[in-house]
Amino acid sequence: MDTITNLLDAKGTPLDRQRFTWREMSNAPISKLDDDAFTRVRVILMNGIETDALRLKHIGARMFGELREPLAQVRRVEQHQQTQINWLLSADHSPLETTLAYEQVAIEVTAAVAQNEPDPYQAQTYRFGLLEDFDHLYRYAAMLDRLEGKDANNILQGYTDIIPARPTADHHRHPDDDLREHYDRSDAALITKIHAAMITAAEYQTHDYYMNIGPLFADPLARALYAEIASVEEQHVTQYGSLMDPNESFLEKWLIHEVMEAYNYLSCVEQEDNPRIRAIWERFLDYELGHMNLVMELFKKHERRDPAEVLAGPMPRLMKLKSQRDFIRKVISEEVDLRALGINFVPREDEGQLTLDYRQHLHSQGIPADIVSAGYSWHPGTELNRPAP
Repeated sequence: MDTITNLLDAKGTPLDRQRFTWREMSNAPISKLDDDAFTRVRVILMNGIETDALRLKHIGARMFGELREPLAQVRRVEQHQQTQINWLLSADHSPLETTLAYEQVAIEVTAAVAQNEPDPYQAQTYRFGLLEDFDHLYRYAAMLDRLEGKDANNILQGYTDIIPARPTADHHRHPDDDLREHYDRSDAALITKIHAAMITAAEYQTHDYYMNIGPLFADPLARALYAEIASVEEQHVTQYGSLMDPNESFLEKWLIHEVMEAYNYLSCVEQEDNPRIRAIWERFLDYELGHMNLVMELFKKHERRDPAEVLAGPMPRLMKLKSQRDFIRKVISEEVDLRALGINFVPREDEGQLTLDYRQHLHSQGIPADIVSAGYSWHPGTELNRPAP
């Protein structure tokens, strides 16, 4: 595949040639232990991005009658793309193991984005959210140890630390303190727009997964933990979604989303070691470039604007999907005590009364994240492997 240097020159596969069979969509899954964990990171990330692509297009179809047909046509392809990607997860992942994988995605991808983001405020927002997902991983690791007797590192493969960060109990904020200052559509870098759409999609997927999985547990503490962290994930969707400029038109948002999808598939192509999975990323990159060109034509037709307003310039630098351990440890050491007050990040002692009152009532009958991890610290193996005191 030729390297993409300018998005305006990339054509991709025409929409009428984007077809699937059931066998393609339900192909052999990856191996839970033999495939590299970052192959699964890419699978989960791209599933979340395709889920968000469907969500955005369904909302658009409810609002813009003249776009219903192209939205439906692209949506059907992306439904099948998402199916093929989601079905790559193997059945031997327990729901809790998949949860750990979701949190690894949130941590490593958000850390990569935070370092790739040119806007200081947006980068700060990603670092702020990163520390919360990092602490969620620690709480779920404790639950996996105690409920299933499994070592979380079997899933994480040593790429991601299992230690506390900003305590989950402190993540719960009044809604006013979850809103952030949005970028300005007229002067923000394209990569800034890509990042905001991308991380919003990833967090939305995590929220929906926890809301679906949580009620399926029999253990009352597991049910409570999923309820607590799903609430934080909704806060994260609010936070990252508010980074996008609300003054963008729907077609502008659709175009940015298609560019974001292509950008991420290109990142997958360039970093995937499994040749079978890389072939899927290559195919879907061509599909997304085809979608992008379709939206460019719609953009010209309905808004009478040049897509170069959004896409001009070189291809943004690709994020590096790899272990971000050193960066994350530095962020923990420097920013773990930051809290949010309105759109600002402030020292812990400056939190607002709205959030303090909101949190006090939520915690008045116990805090699941604290209960599940009481006395827990990760060691190789599980708690059963520790010597008696």
